[in-house]
Amino acid sequence: MKAVFIVFNQAHTEKVDFILHKLQLDGYSRWDNMSGRGSRGGVPHMGTHTWPEINSAVMVVVDDEMVDQLLDAVEKMDNVNRDVGVRAFVWDVLRSV
Repeated sequence: MKAVFIVFNQAHTEKVDFILHKLQLDGYSRWDNMSGRGSRGGVPHMGTHTWPEINSAVMVVVDDEMVDQLLDAVEKMDNVNRDVGVRAFVWDVLRSV
């Protein structure tokens, strides 16, 4: 199993929700109102007057076979508007209870 952590501009919230629904990934955790700055030259998302945008994130644990399908969907979403921003990271899940 893998944990996929997706950080995205809050403008992508409905699109991320759609991807999760389409792939039947019903169990996930979401973090809203996250500040930060992307490592690919992105502008800061701080929720301030100067940098008003803000991020959200979701983490979903999936079977190994689902990882590529999820990452492909996230990449397609990102390719539509790279300026808005999204990143996805994958970790091994060694144990769960």
